[in-house]
Amino acid sequence: MRLIVGPLAEAARLCAEERPSHLLSWLSPPAAPPELSAAIAPRHRLLLTSHDVCAPGDGYDPPNTSHLVALLDFAAGWDGERPMLIHCWAGVSRSTAAAYAIACLKRPDLAEAELAARLRAAAPSATPNPLIVQLADDQLGRAGRMARAIAGIGRGCETGLGAPFALRLA
Repeated sequence: MRLIVGPLAEAARLCAEERPSHLLSWLSPPAAPPELSAAIAPRHRLLLTSHDVCAPGDGYDPPNTSHLVALLDFAAGWDGERPMLIHCWAGVSRSTAAAYAIACLKRPDLAEAELAARLRAAAPSATPNPLIVQLADDQLGRAGRMARAIAGIGRGCETGLGAPFALRLA
């Protein structure tokens, strides 16, 4: 069970190389679904749109509960036989937060801090959007443990675009 995470600029290459069964795109509004791979069935694609912000602000559409409900429902239908590709524009914030939320959903037997440490080891630049993490924490009933674990790994190293990485869940 692997999550492949990266920036939009690498998504087509990652689709071709990794052959994911599911595709999660988290882009800024207005966004159209990216044309990446005809091999991924439409029912195995999810496009979420919000700005990469941590709080409501004038002119910005922040992540919200409906995004997380859709994300978790989508991930619940993934069997993990083939990887899931998750991307946002930079592959640093929204996509890494989504990957962490999916990891916590799929591996409830592992501590949130263990999954956060795996994320940091796989992606030194990962800086998961804290609002997405908090919303996932609330939806999964983790009582703040997800948010504390991500705060514990700190901000990732500075980068313009994150390097693609795999987060292994098995």
